[in-house]
Amino acid sequence: MAIEDLFKVVKDRSKADSKPRPEKQKKQAARIEIPQGLLFKCPRCGAVAYRDDFERNRSVCAACNYHARISYRERLDITADKDTFRELDAGLCSLNPINFPGYEQKIAELREKCGMNEACVTGVCKIHRYETVIGIMDSNFMMASMGSVVGEKITRAFEYATAHKLPVVLFTASGGARMQEGIISLMQMAKTSGAIARHSEAGQLYVTVMTDPTTGGVTASFASLGDIIIAEPKVLIGFAGRRVIQDTIKQQLPDDFQTAEFMLKNGFVDMIVERKSLRSTLSKIFRTHNYTRDGDYMGGAAQ
Repeated sequence: MAIEDLFKVVKDRSKADSKPRPEKQKKQAARIEIPQGLLFKCPRCGAVAYRDDFERNRSVCAACNYHARISYRERLDITADKDTFRELDAGLCSLNPINFPGYEQKIAELREKCGMNEACVTGVCKIHRYETVIGIMDSNFMMASMGSVVGEKITRAFEYATAHKLPVVLFTASGGARMQEGIISLMQMAKTSGAIARHSEAGQLYVTVMTDPTTGGVTASFASLGDIIIAEPKVLIGFAGRRVIQDTIKQQLPDDFQTAEFMLKNGFVDMIVERKSLRSTLSKIFRTHNYTRDGDYMGGAAQ
């Protein structure tokens, strides 16, 4: 059934519901239902598409080019060369440092639901045959909030890259620091920033890819420290929320405020790259910075 026909059925049902009719007709009409998950409605432009078509398009809205949120597995599949990914520090798990009520149960439920131990997965892979340390934040896991394990995994990833003279590509997507870990989560901002500084001092390259949404303490720390900062189209990038900023400065903000396009225009990101072009773009960046496809290091990141 075409999508136009599907909406016609729903519209006809709505009209028919307003008219008196026999009980048998009511029961027959009630059987016509839209299956859950059949359609995708874009949160940016409101366009509706079959979810299968949307996912075949790498979860990109065909109407406005909004790049929707995807899982770390989907991200890895479209970024890394096949069968080259090796995970680092897979066994790290969050504790409950400030005894926040219900936190341990929440983490256990998310591990079961998402199939991952924490909101960030790190490892080593190849991208167009360039050996790379990669980190992927998954917003399905507590909105990829930054707790002690997320900070530790990112720090260790940079330390590994520094020791092995490898570039780092980090896909950021986060609601910010994890309130359930209090001040411990905020400490990760300084810890990750220190590891990035040592990686940079060693002459290695760090590329940030900001995805939807990148906000809060993540934006204020490691997400903004890349030698090159890439953003996907139409994604949300910011620190505080729009309403909080407007209430503070008592001014109306532009409609495109905190979008990737706004950030590019104002110099916060270096380029906007579509999902389908990201692998080739990263490959060109590695080659420009004198990394070779066999993993041998011949130069360094721009200082």
